[in-house]
Amino acid sequence: MNGRGEAGAASLFAVACLSVLLLLGAALGVVAAMFTAHRSAQAAADLSAIAGASAAAEGGDACGSAARIASANGAALDSCVVSGREVAVTVAVSGPRWLGQSGDLFAEARAGP
Repeated sequence: MNGRGEAGAASLFAVACLSVLLLLGAALGVVAAMFTAHRSAQAAADLSAIAGASAAAEGGDACGSAARIASANGAALDSCVVSGREVAVTVAVSGPRWLGQSGDLFAEARAGP
């Protein structure tokens, strides 16, 4: 037997392994992007809640102030609830788009005296 039946098998195996590694790398990139986007959303929520609570303590428009800060941090204010001088906000940022998936990432924060 001269082994001609297995000619090129190592090349196909190498291409298959490289394909799996490429897919794994892309998936890890998406996970890293989601983590980064969620951290950005949480930072925007925290800052928005603090700005809203500060405005509420001074008798100003708490939700308007929270919306401005959220927008300045690349997020959109999804909800704002004022209870006395305490403000609870939810903000949204767009998440990474991969394989046709789309979705926003949300974060919540509450601030007050």
